[in-house]
Parts: sequence; structure tokens; C-alpha cells
Amino acid sequence: MASPDLPPPTSYSPPQVPLGFLLFITIPYAFFLPELIFGCWVWILVAATQVANPLLQGWVMYVSLTSFLISLMFLLSYLFGFYKRYESWQVLDSLYHGTTGILYMSAAVLQAHATIMSEIYDLKNYFINTAASFFAFITTLLYILHAFSIYYH
Repeated sequence: MASPDLPPPTSYSPPQVPLGFLLFITIPYAFFLPELIFGCWVWILVAATQVANPLLQGWVMYVSLTSFLISLMFLLSYLFGFYKRYESWQVLDSLYHGTTGILYMSAAVLQAHATIMSEIYDLKNYFINTAASFFAFITTLLYILHAFSIYYH
């Protein structure tokens, strides 16, 4: 029989987000900076090439640039504490990063296809497109890891 002195069990409360520098070294929030850096490299490298396939690389630019901006807004939300206004911020963060991981996978595959096609035209663009493909796949992995780690956090 339960003791009358014990308080009743409470409902689940989500873990708090660390403040300051600890945000950048705590999983899953530590993924923000690499996502931003590698994602930025994707759209810089794609923009530095002669675009042979505007439809393919246009999608890559769209995904990388919008993901960069929205991820930056999420990071600023955590830094300034805007997330505290909403109870379901973890669900929103997990859904965003999971969806972005899927979109980035499609962009990475299209960028790899554009890389293969650019080998025919110009070797310099081929090397730049290869780097963009590499960073796109790394960024995809980071977004997926972030989505799963925030979900299980």
C-alpha cells in the first residue's frame, strides 16, 4: 500500500535544453553547427559551378538554402529560449529534421546524378560537384541523426 506522505506520480516532463556553450556540446543540439556548416558548403559549391542541369541543381539549392535558414532559426530559438513557449517543441524539431533528412537525401542523389553528368563537360566542375555531393550526403546523415536523437532524447 502506498504511503500517504508520498506525492502522486507526476506526468512526463521533457528534458531541458542546456544553456550557453553546453548547447553546442550536448547531443542532439550539437548537430546544429555541423548541419549549418556542411549545408552551407553544399549551396556554395553548387553555386560555384556551371549548372548543366538547372532542374536538378535548382532543387539542391532550394533544399540546402531553405534548410540552412530554418535550421539557423531553430538554433537561434534554442539560444534565445523561444522554444520555452511551446510544449511540443521536441516533436516539431524531430519532424523538421526528419523531413529535412528525407529532402536532403533526394537532393544528394540528384546532386550525385548532376556530378556524373558534369564529368562529360568539364573536369573542374566535376570536382566541385563531387565535393557538393559529398557534403550533401554528410548533411543528410546529420539531419537524420539529429531527428532520431531529439526523438529519443
